Amino acid sequence: MAGEYTLIPEQAFSDFISGTLHQDTDAYAKLLEAGFLVDDTSALSLDLLAVKLRTKLSNISRFTSLHMIVVTLRCDHSCPYCQVSRQSEDKEKYDISPETAGKAVDLIFRSPSRDIKIEYQGGEPLLNFASVEFITKYAVSLASKHNKNVSFVIATNLSRITDDMLQFCKEFDVSVSTSLDGPKDLHNLNRPMSGADSFERVASGVDLTRRFLGRSSVSALMTTTEASLGRVKDIVDTYVEMGFPGIFLRPLSPYGFAIKTKTYSKYDTRRWLDFYDEGLEYILQLNRLGVDFSEFYSSTILKKMLTPFSPGYVDLMSPAGIGIAAVVYNYNGNIYASDEGRMRAEMGDETFRLGNVHANSYDEIFTSDELLEPLERSFTGSVPMCSDCVYEPYCGAEPVYHHATQGDFVGFKPLSGFCERNMHVIKRLMSIVEGGSADSRTLRRWSIR
Repeated sequence: MAGEYTLIPEQAFSDFISGTLHQDTDAYAKLLEAGFLVDDTSALSLDLLAVKLRTKLSNISRFTSLHMIVVTLRCDHSCPYCQVSRQSEDKEKYDISPETAGKAVDLIFRSPSRDIKIEYQGGEPLLNFASVEFITKYAVSLASKHNKNVSFVIATNLSRITDDMLQFCKEFDVSVSTSLDGPKDLHNLNRPMSGADSFERVASGVDLTRRFLGRSSVSALMTTTEASLGRVKDIVDTYVEMGFPGIFLRPLSPYGFAIKTKTYSKYDTRRWLDFYDEGLEYILQLNRLGVDFSEFYSSTILKKMLTPFSPGYVDLMSPAGIGIAAVVYNYNGNIYASDEGRMRAEMGDETFRLGNVHANSYDEIFTSDELLEPLERSFTGSVPMCSDCVYEPYCGAEPVYHHATQGDFVGFKPLSGFCERNMHVIKRLMSIVEGGSADSRTLRRWSIR
């Protein structure tokens, strides 16, 4: 439960579970050190394991810190894998109103978390930058009143970024997250827009943002489409050339336009894992050559494996991170337990809708059955096949994914792409860490970033 692990020979394992493992063996010493056994000479304290477990679960006591506000559904791109039901640029009725925005911020500052992060989502948030300005200024005033820390990030394709917008971001310390799917031809194929210059716009937008806000102020996220498979080296090289410190090799998710356009079904988990393995090996090769570059999903799992700290990544939390780590306020005031829950709602499935800023109180929203039921039913410490899985401490509960793919919050694990993906990645990382090579040292370094 505390996340400790050790690897021992199969015969030593058989001896251990039968109670015949000799005290003079290396396996005995490793099991003793990791807390898998206790003897008369053991200095191990159960209190130490309790501290590690409490540290891993400390994010629960802080409750919701990440609050995503959808300021508009309008967008100037037409990505076939988009997880949102985007709207055309002229449909301003899909912009958040000042009244709705104000009520959302009021609810945000009811959270007991001392540190609040507000993330602006879309659509394309820059198409409704007036709401970004309003929410930011109002949140800063409430942060001072409630003695909380508040930070901001805007998720944007950067196609509409201007000097004035960046000057505002500089004044209020708003960081930027963008999308970059790889080299020019692949990015433009995955993320088409009028003018066919999506890549040029994001590249120039990254440069402009860095000039205003600093080099580390902008991050990028890629999505793996069928066209991406077989091109992981090109994708990684693009990130390296553009000066990013790492990449998240992210698979498609079963939501929104990715389902409607059948993009999600064009490759299976096995093909993505081949893509991941090739990408991880290439990134490790770059590190051997002196290029300091990380794979962020691996880093997240490594932090759970090798440290007592939680990375706070919603998809790898148990209890699930929906609602209790992150929550979404839609443009129309509806509140969802996660961004994926909001995407499901756009497809007509309101399972993860918690309430509305105009109709429900904070207590009604965060003690609703719509939140508590999926949290309780998907808790990995008790659900079938998770509770006795060796990798459970490093994995997480993902009730929205399993509801979308299998129709319930738990899912049948042998058919779960989420489980298949994480078990493979954890095994791969563990084998490298325990190999003792230069790659092992690289992964250990990633775990503390």
